[in-house]
Amino acid sequence: MFLRHRQHLRSSLPQTAYYSDRLPFDEKKVVVSGGIIAQFMEGQLATLFTGVVVVFLIAVLLLIILYRVRIPSVVAFLIAGFLAGPSGLGLITNEESISFFAELGVIFLLFTIGLEFSVSRIIKSRRYVLVGGLVQVVSTIIVWTALMHITGMDFLHAFFWGMLISLSSTAIVMKVLADRMEVDSPHGRATLGILIFQDLIVIPMVMITPVLAGTTDTDISLAKLLIGSFVIIAVVYIASKYVVPALLLHAARLKNREMFLFIVIGTCLIVAYITSEFGLSMALGAFLAGIIISESEYSTHAMSSILPFRDLFTSFFFISIGMIFNFQFFMQNPLVIAELVLLVVGVKYATGTLASLLAGLPPRACVMTGISLAQVGEFSFVLATTGASLGFLAQDSFQLFLDVSIVTMGIAPLLMGLSGKIAVPLSTPLHRIVPDRNHAQETIEPGSEDHIIIVGYGLNGRNVARSADIAGVPYRIIEMNPDTVRDEKAKGKPIMFGDAAQGEVLKKAGIAKARVLVIVVNDPFGTQQIVQTARMLNPAIHIIVRTRYMGEVSTLMELGADEVIPEEFETAVEIFTRILYTYLIPTSEIEHLVSEIRAGGYQMLRSVNTPSYSFDNLRVLVPDVEIRTIRINDDSPYAGKLLKDTMIRSEYQVSIVAIRRDQQMIISPGGEEQLISGDLVMVLGSPDNIISAFSF
Repeated sequence: MFLRHRQHLRSSLPQTAYYSDRLPFDEKKVVVSGGIIAQFMEGQLATLFTGVVVVFLIAVLLLIILYRVRIPSVVAFLIAGFLAGPSGLGLITNEESISFFAELGVIFLLFTIGLEFSVSRIIKSRRYVLVGGLVQVVSTIIVWTALMHITGMDFLHAFFWGMLISLSSTAIVMKVLADRMEVDSPHGRATLGILIFQDLIVIPMVMITPVLAGTTDTDISLAKLLIGSFVIIAVVYIASKYVVPALLLHAARLKNREMFLFIVIGTCLIVAYITSEFGLSMALGAFLAGIIISESEYSTHAMSSILPFRDLFTSFFFISIGMIFNFQFFMQNPLVIAELVLLVVGVKYATGTLASLLAGLPPRACVMTGISLAQVGEFSFVLATTGASLGFLAQDSFQLFLDVSIVTMGIAPLLMGLSGKIAVPLSTPLHRIVPDRNHAQETIEPGSEDHIIIVGYGLNGRNVARSADIAGVPYRIIEMNPDTVRDEKAKGKPIMFGDAAQGEVLKKAGIAKARVLVIVVNDPFGTQQIVQTARMLNPAIHIIVRTRYMGEVSTLMELGADEVIPEEFETAVEIFTRILYTYLIPTSEIEHLVSEIRAGGYQMLRSVNTPSYSFDNLRVLVPDVEIRTIRINDDSPYAGKLLKDTMIRSEYQVSIVAIRRDQQMIISPGGEEQLISGDLVMVLGSPDNIISAFSF
């Protein structure tokens, strides 16, 4: 049908605006030098401000509406851009200014991704970056090239389309994963590794496009590719090792926040400019700049400084994408666009699933990775713009690509939201094809009863295992990261590779004889599946689940969990416990209160009308009383004296309630106790009296 519609597309396009001149990634439209000054000189600042206000009002309204139905904010921004743009209500007819902010949004987004993923972390994720990324990109290009060639498209154009479709949206996928707290989940790590490879492969893709178009000499283009790659690698290495750390150290010593911020942003923009001079994307340069700073000890502070800019400008990116959606073209060609959207989603789901499977993930995580990658990315717009500017991508193909891409980006958050629910049925065929990869590769013979099964070997899982070692309690670990399994297996840990949501994996870990199941994974839907499966296999097992948010507690309890520990409330409980200790609340009463909070499912913290609680609070009853610790030094007048001879109690109304001497604690010392230099004494009294008693 795509072939039948090609002639219709050409006949319909003269009635439709050509949108390549409004594409937010046309770097000719976003050159910083002179752009803003020209707007001032032409009196367009008011128009720019009005447009921004209109877009923000529409976006805020949509965010409020869509939040109530749990639709991701990315969709709200896309719709806001469409409504405000030329194809919508026509409130903004010149969106070049917003396109400038959109380009900044992509730059800052990729910059923060680079900050989070240093070279060492990329090397650690090399299985996903190299194996997963290479398989996903190559397989997508091969499949799409074959499909387009079958429809009658010549090989070079079909190959170029394959490159366009092979890239996914880092901006959308990372935002959805971050919002759902799934960045550190198995499918989140695999998805991000593949996206990093895609972002890097854009370099050769952009450089070979003129070769495909026949507008440049092949030898010259390859030479430019090699020279450009060498220069960029050299800049990244020198800057990360010598230049940027020295500048950031200087700013940190001066404690100048403005200087630090400008160095961070300057590094981002300078490296982006260097890459653009070699004909590459500025966003790719920003990603490399983030890697440069990530190698220093200031990456965390840099991230906190740049975060507000990223969130603001990233919203402009999504809005500008909505603006270039040509609704008239869409209505004239709905069938061919719908066909291509389904084809893009299907092909990219299949290649993403295959790539993550070969990278070592279990089937369910592979399915979720494939769904996460099933859209066209923002770097594809960069590549498409390059092809259009060279005349290699025809006008009808360019507009068709834009509409198909934007639709796939719009439905991506919705598909990712459903991925957890549909991953289990979709992964069932994969379990039949690759059963050994899922649960038979690393089999553990339980060998004992009443053991603990720990699902997830991150920080919490390691702490549980360490505590079990100390207590002498046997345990088994189930982990989905093959590298972790290999490393810990070499250390002698009882660990196996597999997806605990599958019953066979739990059986291999001895679920029938286990006493406790501890689930500490960053996968909300996977956690629910594990609880449900474990309860079916062993109705008597005690299931403890760590979750991120309070909203997940009731669902997990209904599925069969015995205890659900939400991180956000447990953190609050621990902080408040420390606060109560500083107010000298008796330990027994603090423990009683904490028990009541947990026993009531944290309802005491969630309720608006929280009942009051009475303490025997020493500071409330006697507000001027404090307990302090004082060191007895050699020059202290009390050193060498008996307590009864110091006259501290009679003269200053200060009592010494305990003395710590070496490793010994003397509680309620008598008058015959001698104070020795080096003693640490705990005194009780008013702050003023304590100061008077020990000021000499």
